[in-house]
Amino acid sequence: MGSEKRFQRKKEDFICEKCRTMIKGEGYTDHCSKCLWSKHVDLNPGDRRESCKGLMEPVGVEIKKGEHFIHYRCVRCKYRHRVKSDKEDNLEEIIKLSENKI
Repeated sequence: MGSEKRFQRKKEDFICEKCRTMIKGEGYTDHCSKCLWSKHVDLNPGDRRESCKGLMEPVGVEIKKGEHFIHYRCVRCKYRHRVKSDKEDNLEEIIKLSENKI
């Protein structure tokens, strides 16, 4: 593993490739707060070393200790991943996702 950090903070703004919303990055922002879609860009959080670059579809929500975790599946390579939701995330979309079986 060497001296590489497992988590890297990247403060980047981006335009969501799914809904075209401008997102202001806070350093750990990894998905669109409006539609919740993401992009498969990291091997480890923040490293931007993943070559797939497919869109990550939000497919479900898990609640643990009162926090929401959004589950994703890459539409290109089928990689699965989950992240903790952010206070800025669209609650209506989270509620819709909570109806899906993970």
